[in-house]
Amino acid sequence: MRTITRRGALGLGAGAAAVGLAGCGSLTDSDESKHAGGSGKGGSKGSPSASPKAAARPLGDGSTSFTGKQPHQPAKPVPLEPGQEPPQFVVFSWDGAAEVGNGLFPRFLDLAKEHGAGMTFFLSGLYLLPESKKRLYDPPNNPLGASDIGYLTDEHVKMTLTNVRRAWLEGHEIGTHFNGHFCGEGHGSVGHWTPKQWRSEIDQAKSFVKNWRTNTGWTDLPALPFDYDKELVGGRTPCLLGQDNLLPTAKELGWRYDASSPGGRQVWPQKRGGLWDLPLQAVPFPGHSFEVLSMDYNMLANQSVNSTKAPPQNYPGWRKQSAQAYIQGFQRAYESNRAPFFVGNHFEQWNGGIYMDSVEEAFKHIAREKEKGADVRLVSFRQFVDWIDVQKPEVLEKLRTLDVGQQPAGGWKTFLAATPTTPKTPKTPSTGSPSTTPTGS
Repeated sequence: MRTITRRGALGLGAGAAAVGLAGCGSLTDSDESKHAGGSGKGGSKGSPSASPKAAARPLGDGSTSFTGKQPHQPAKPVPLEPGQEPPQFVVFSWDGAAEVGNGLFPRFLDLAKEHGAGMTFFLSGLYLLPESKKRLYDPPNNPLGASDIGYLTDEHVKMTLTNVRRAWLEGHEIGTHFNGHFCGEGHGSVGHWTPKQWRSEIDQAKSFVKNWRTNTGWTDLPALPFDYDKELVGGRTPCLLGQDNLLPTAKELGWRYDASSPGGRQVWPQKRGGLWDLPLQAVPFPGHSFEVLSMDYNMLANQSVNSTKAPPQNYPGWRKQSAQAYIQGFQRAYESNRAPFFVGNHFEQWNGGIYMDSVEEAFKHIAREKEKGADVRLVSFRQFVDWIDVQKPEVLEKLRTLDVGQQPAGGWKTFLAATPTTPKTPKTPSTGSPSTTPTGS
């Protein structure tokens, strides 16, 4: 099976579809803030539509604050009724989540707001740490201050803070993409970190978010309106590496899901290591017999072989191809097993920005289905986990029997009909030996 990564190849096992696997970050040695390109402004359009209901209570040095329940959340989820058709969940997520002056972060916040959608932003902790303070970062198995993604300029750190604050106030999830983004096969790669080293990386990522005011010295920007210790319940590792050793630490920290699996299929998820395993998925790749992973980088890797300087005359065709990959992946799930559909992205302008255009086209296509009355739910990973956590185990087990593109036999009403239960025989009160059942408060 052919797979593509940023640096080398990874096999996913015999018989799997050919999927372009990739991590995130830059394709070259130039830093992410430079090759993102563009000259637009990074501020948000207007002020956030919602403000915290409760008075803000500063936390720590005032970089973050407790402001009460997050605005713009879905109604409390309930279990499916017997025979009820499951919703089609769709999660758009963003790795890194920096705003570097190209306007991509607010562009997709505006899009989500227009269609009432939730998203997940996997924030890289280093994007809130000024480069002048980079030696505060002690990456496992790497030199002090090292990073395979570039530190942001002070201006871009401020833009990122503004957009992260807006994102949370508009109902989106702030997860983590950790810090230095070390990939490859070397000793320093996240693929070789131990659970203890992952704990250090997570603690540092949280610290950079919770202490940006101390680290920057800025006092003129408002606090982030959330408690990151409570907000952070999941993440995606750099280059989709290192999940095995991350999971024990994530479980210990009380995380609820992980989105780092190196490629998945469009089936209903299950737990791994005590967390929901929510991978990017193999989706149809128009014009090819193999499938591609549902991430912009993987479209790029398959179309232009990791090059960001491909001939511009190829862009229109590649844009259409990548948009149709997302759309066909959505349609396949929606018209068959209703497995949740997960998409990953970066705020990048690779190949002339065509992947930003294609993901917007796919998003609008999916949103139109929702607006026409279909039970399509554009949510964050956290919101999806809220829903799946309240479903009956036997219902989820039944859903997991459906393969990619497989429709439920007899339709949903029959497939998810109530499972007959055997009535319990009443126990005859015992007058003999005392009960061994524990009692007490």
